[in-house]
Amino acid sequence: MRKKVLFICVHNSARSQIAAALLNKICGEFFEAKSAGLEPGTINPLAIEVLREIGIDISDNKTRRVFDVFKSGEMFAYTITVCSEAEAEGCPIFAGITKRLHWPFPDPSKFTGTHEEKLERMREVLEQIRRKIEVFCEEHCSSELTA
Repeated sequence: MRKKVLFICVHNSARSQIAAALLNKICGEFFEAKSAGLEPGTINPLAIEVLREIGIDISDNKTRRVFDVFKSGEMFAYTITVCSEAEAEGCPIFAGITKRLHWPFPDPSKFTGTHEEKLERMREVLEQIRRKIEVFCEEHCSSELTA
């Protein structure tokens, strides 16, 4: 049975969406990843674009409030915040045996510059998240895993 993982950021628009999509792709046989936000907005078009470049389509994803997920009673083996530490303090504590991890990444909503400059920064964030996911998978998945 796959362990459930919830990625949480402020708007559930980029970092948490990217992290969930990458975990599902890289070691989806071991984990089922979802995402949510403290103040959900809309999916960041740059997140859609960089994931599409690597063959992942999140264009139909919707944002979700972390408190709605919390109230649903769904259980997660891991909750992983991908926002700043100060923002992560606003996340609820999920019941059950949930391990909380904190992986801070730059906030794409604060990127400035031309479209291409913001896109390049988003690619950098995606690569940072991918490296963290790969390490997580190596630590928690069977040795037979090939990503």
